[in-house]
Amino acid sequence: MQQKDIDVIAIVGPTAVGKTALSIKLAKALDGEIINGDSMQVYKDLNIGTAKITPGEMEGIPHHLLDIKEPTDSMSVAEYQQLVRHKINEIKERGKFPIIVGGTGLYIQSVLYDFRFTDEKIDEEIRRRYYDELEEKGPEAMHAKLMSVDPETGSNIHPNNTRRIIRALEMAEHSTIKKSNEEQHRGNIPIYQHRIIGLDMDRAMLYSRINQRVDQMIDKGLLEEVERLYKRGIRDVQSIKAIGYKEIYAYLDGLVSLDEAIETLKRNSRHYAKRQLTYFRNKMEIEWYNAEMGIVEILSQILSK
Repeated sequence: MQQKDIDVIAIVGPTAVGKTALSIKLAKALDGEIINGDSMQVYKDLNIGTAKITPGEMEGIPHHLLDIKEPTDSMSVAEYQQLVRHKINEIKERGKFPIIVGGTGLYIQSVLYDFRFTDEKIDEEIRRRYYDELEEKGPEAMHAKLMSVDPETGSNIHPNNTRRIIRALEMAEHSTIKKSNEEQHRGNIPIYQHRIIGLDMDRAMLYSRINQRVDQMIDKGLLEEVERLYKRGIRDVQSIKAIGYKEIYAYLDGLVSLDEAIETLKRNSRHYAKRQLTYFRNKMEIEWYNAEMGIVEILSQILSK
C-alpha cells in the first residue's frame, strides 16, 4: 500500500519507548497533525504524571485532544472514538495528515476498526435486584459474583467500585454473551486505510528507561502536581486512578512512605508496559520497529514503505 493511499497513521508502543519524539519527526515529514492516543492525557492538570508533551516539545506541530476534560470528568471509549474520527476528517479536509500517537490500545483500536457500542437499556428490575443484593452482602461479595460470571471484566474493576460492578453484572445477565466476549467479536474490520507503527526495545532497557522517567517526573514536580489535585478534594474519579497519581495519593493518605510510593509507581509502570505490548501484539496488525535503531533510521524505513 502506497503512502498516498493511507488515511491515517498510528504510532503505538509501551510507555517511555520514544513515541513522542518519533511522532514529531513523522508529522514534519508528512505535513501532519497529531491526535492524542492516551486515555489520561485528555485531562487538564495531569501533565507530569502522564508524560504529556509540552508546548516546546511540539515544535509547532498542532496537537489535538489534549486537556479537553476536567480531572473530575469521565471519558469513555465510545466518546473518544467519536471525537477522534471527527478530528481525522477535519484534519484531512485541511489537507493535512492525521497521526494518532499514544499507548492506550483499546482507544486506538476503537477508532481504526469497527468497534460498536450499545446503548441498550438495562431492565430496571435487574438493577434494583443487584443494588438490594449489594446492600445485603456488601461490595466484596458482589465483586466475587462478577468474577464468577465474567472474570476478565471483574479483574479490571476495583472491588469498591460498586457502580461499575453492578453495571457489569447487568450486562452479563442482560446479554446473551458477556461484555468481554462481546468486545472480542468486534473490532476486526478496518474503518480506514491505515498503518500502525509500533516501537519496542530490549525489555531490560525499556524498564531502565521507565525507572529513569519516574525519577525525572519526581524531579519535575510530580509530587506537587498530585498534591494540587489532592487538595482540591478530587477522589474516586477516573483520572486520579491513573498510574502516577494513585501511588502518590496513597502516600498523601499516609498509607505508604514517599519512597514506597515511588517504587510502586515504577513497578506499576513496568507492569503496564508489559500489558501494553501484550495488547498491541494480540489485537492489531502492527509494523514493529526497534526503538534502539534511533529516530532517523526508523523514520527512513517508515517513509520508504
